[in-house]
Amino acid sequence: MRNTNRYYVRPIFSKIKTKDSLFLGSSRLFFNEIELITRGKIKTRSKFLKINDIKYLEPDIQRNINKKISNITKKRKKLGKFNFERSLVMGILNVTPDSFFDGGKYLLRDNAIEQFKKLIKEGADIIDIGGESTRPGSKEIRVNEEIRRIIPIISQIRKKYKKEFISVDTRKSQVMKEACKFDINLINDVSGLRFDKNSKKFLNSNKIPFVLMHSISTPEKMQKTIKYKDVLLDIYDFFEKQISLCEKNGISKSRIIIDPGIGFGKTLQQNLKLISNIALFHSLGLPVLLGSSRKSFIGKIEKNELYEDRLGGSIATVLHGLAEGVQIFRVHDVYATKQSIKVYSKIK
Repeated sequence: MRNTNRYYVRPIFSKIKTKDSLFLGSSRLFFNEIELITRGKIKTRSKFLKINDIKYLEPDIQRNINKKISNITKKRKKLGKFNFERSLVMGILNVTPDSFFDGGKYLLRDNAIEQFKKLIKEGADIIDIGGESTRPGSKEIRVNEEIRRIIPIISQIRKKYKKEFISVDTRKSQVMKEACKFDINLINDVSGLRFDKNSKKFLNSNKIPFVLMHSISTPEKMQKTIKYKDVLLDIYDFFEKQISLCEKNGISKSRIIIDPGIGFGKTLQQNLKLISNIALFHSLGLPVLLGSSRKSFIGKIEKNELYEDRLGGSIATVLHGLAEGVQIFRVHDVYATKQSIKVYSKIK
């Protein structure tokens, strides 16, 4: 009888190194145990296995697991000058009137450029510039308006800061095209390349790396109908499907960074499950980005919806992500994040 089960592998990182320990690609984190999740048509099961015990499993299951372990351990491709020996901090620069935390602060060009300088001074490795709010309930803006908001700022920044690593947060291929005229380094698409059918065509012709993020719908609708069989495994399957589609469209897998999309069509408990088990996504063999900064699930835990009171919760997610090998953190508070990572690393 044909085995129709699907298998998922999550590395369990350890403080104790043994002769069987394996390293997460390009990092100093190691593991000698995995969680093996088996998803059948009716039931999902989970068990923990030592690396040395995998050889006792059935041959087809062994092959499946070993392929995923190979993905976990392989070195990640460099992102510009970054080799992922350490985690990177991506600072957020929203040039919008309505983003959930900093909307309206940096609409004026001078204010945006001053904030860019501040983020660089605070130690941001990447600056992610966005001209369209994608908070829950937000509506799409016209392409020309998005271009009007961000391109003059990117143009002025590039005149002085030629080597800084700039990402553009957009789901529209025309915005991607305009931004790439100014030698940006990364595209961050919250739609997972599903919003604009021309995005794959653009990324095929331009070899820029990009973030593939999960969301179940547009920002306007994503929190209205939330339905998963298993949020963690459904999102993993989504990434496998989208990565395969990219490759079929001539886009190399090595250019992709994955982001499970915290807050984008997820409940409080689903967000917590994703963050808790985020190491599962390492078995896709790609860098993982966590964007949990100041999001509403933190306020729901605290029963406090005030955005300015979510820094502590944001830092907690970063430190957990650090322990789970997350390679990029997208944050509003660069200085506090960098400090927390530095202290945590010294303690470790």
